[in-house]
Amino acid sequence: MAVDYAVIVLYLAGMLAMGWWGMRRAKSKSDFLVAGRRLGPAMYSGTMAAIVLGGASTIGGVGLGYQYGLSGAWMVFTIGLGLLALSVFFSARIARLKVYTVSEMLDLRYGGSAGIISGVVMWAYTLMLAVTSTIAYATIFDVLFGMDRTLSIILGGAIVVAYSTLGGMWSITLTDMVQFVVKTIGVLLLLLPIAVIKAGGFAEMKAQLPHDYFAPLGIGGQTVFTYVLIYSFGMLIGQDIWQRVFTARSDTVARRGGTAAGTYCLVYALAGAVIGTAAKVLYPHLGSPDDAFATIVKDALPVGVRGLVLAAALSAVMSTSSGALIACATVANNDIWSRIKGAAALRRRPAAGGSGDGGPEARAEQAGDGAEEHDEVRGNRVFILLMGLAVIVIAIALNNVVEALTLAYNVLVGGLLVPILGGLLWKRGTAAGALASVAVGGLTVIGLMVSLGVLANEPIYYGLIASLVAYVAVSLATKPTDAAVLAAWRARLAGRSDGDPEGDAAGDPAGGAALAPPSAAGRA
Repeated sequence: MAVDYAVIVLYLAGMLAMGWWGMRRAKSKSDFLVAGRRLGPAMYSGTMAAIVLGGASTIGGVGLGYQYGLSGAWMVFTIGLGLLALSVFFSARIARLKVYTVSEMLDLRYGGSAGIISGVVMWAYTLMLAVTSTIAYATIFDVLFGMDRTLSIILGGAIVVAYSTLGGMWSITLTDMVQFVVKTIGVLLLLLPIAVIKAGGFAEMKAQLPHDYFAPLGIGGQTVFTYVLIYSFGMLIGQDIWQRVFTARSDTVARRGGTAAGTYCLVYALAGAVIGTAAKVLYPHLGSPDDAFATIVKDALPVGVRGLVLAAALSAVMSTSSGALIACATVANNDIWSRIKGAAALRRRPAAGGSGDGGPEARAEQAGDGAEEHDEVRGNRVFILLMGLAVIVIAIALNNVVEALTLAYNVLVGGLLVPILGGLLWKRGTAAGALASVAVGGLTVIGLMVSLGVLANEPIYYGLIASLVAYVAVSLATKPTDAAVLAAWRARLAGRSDGDPEGDAAGDPAGGAALAPPSAAGRA
């Protein structure tokens, strides 16, 4: 294993080196949180694919293939379908908003009153997503070094926290690009063909396994439908995914690059299921389906190649973990802490009236001098470190990865899908409707998970229905959103963001509204 160890150690050292190099590029809040909004198509596609294909997609995807055959691809397949839908239908508009968080988008659309509640929901989701990714380190380091679970989580988590804290999104982008290449080589080009050959080819696999292993819906139609609700819709609204959309240098890059990444996900889904099916032929009596990936890598691959494929699994886990971590820290700092701090400041300065500082969404694109930019970078860096430490502690205490991930996605989709898509598609939606939708949908999901179990299908079904009914009913029963707020929203969607000289020079009222924070626009 000495050669394999050397490959892994070099890989981990390279991740830290890229974190250090990324620190030199992160000079402003925009650099630190969204890579300066400067990524081109190749870098954008690779990093987007890297973040959505994590440990659950790699280790879990192979495990589902081991348990259900080719239909085990559906979980990762629905992730790819969600990314395709986001890229084709929504990414251009999202990129033009020039915000940092999903909650800032809700503030713009609904007039500044929906952000903090949605921020708390999004923070809980990104925190649990980071935790589940971090737990996966234990499986990989156990295979590599026979390391204790707690020590594995601390080692893997510390490396991710280190490079994420150093350079923010620039470091994560650079490391994710390397991770994308490693995953492509390790899983698609090496493990996939070797696993099929070791299993005797597809003809032998069909002869050895039940027919259901090759049926398109062998995993169950209801399970596929639930995957679509949770993962496809989750891709449309997750902060970790949106924050990557914000890194695109143009809406065209966001649309085309995301489409390429979504297509890659579909291929990766099928590859994982085929590898798992091959593992079932080779090792029919494993204790757990999730052991299939590590077992086939350890036993079927030659020295050196084994190290690269394990590095690929580590890449998958690290890319999702770092993306979720920076999303969690961004939400905690910009959507929760900054709002609490801003509200306290307004209470101390009542005479300021309507001339407040405009909240975090206005500061996002109107940062002051270099010292202020430095302070914002430092503040976000501190939050990444704090959230990273919290993630490591929770990961050590938590055991069931599937339940934690299901809990995160159920709360996210049940609470935020309707108000976010409603804000993008239905102009009659109001702030009161959005708040009601978040509260009713979220509480319904949580209540049903408590009574029926976290892994039950019903919580997300009834949660979405309750959220939609509350959104439509309350929106229709309350006064429409202020015209100035909608004008500001339309201006942002059209690409006239803060400081746009065209909006200013033309004297366009919509452009002028776009320069004001939503709350100020509402007062106007």
